Amino acid sequence: MSWEEVDLDADEDPRLLFGLKELTFGTPDGLWPIASTDRGETIFLIPGSDTPHLLVEDGGVGWAEYRMSFAEWLYRYLIGEDMAGPNSSAFYPGSVKLEHRPMSADERPEPWDGPDRGM
Repeated sequence: MSWEEVDLDADEDPRLLFGLKELTFGTPDGLWPIASTDRGETIFLIPGSDTPHLLVEDGGVGWAEYRMSFAEWLYRYLIGEDMAGPNSSAFYPGSVKLEHRPMSADERPEPWDGPDRGM
């Protein structure tokens, strides 16, 4: 299915919201998925900009734009700011739960705990 076949309102279509010619993923002019959360949000990098440019899909049909580095976005997400659109904040006390992603079909995700955030 192509994005032209998806029936989205103008306020839900990332092409219209962010001035993208077309919606592709992992291409030189497309969105690069760089992370996801345990709440279903997906973080995309828009390549080609002098300023870091992130789009966050909220797990439904909502999109939010952030002009900052991924490191800044992640820090602000982890301290509980709204970083996936309005009213999206969530704070989990304790250490950050991380997961090494599989690099082959035989491997499985390896969860591990990062350091305590001290918050």
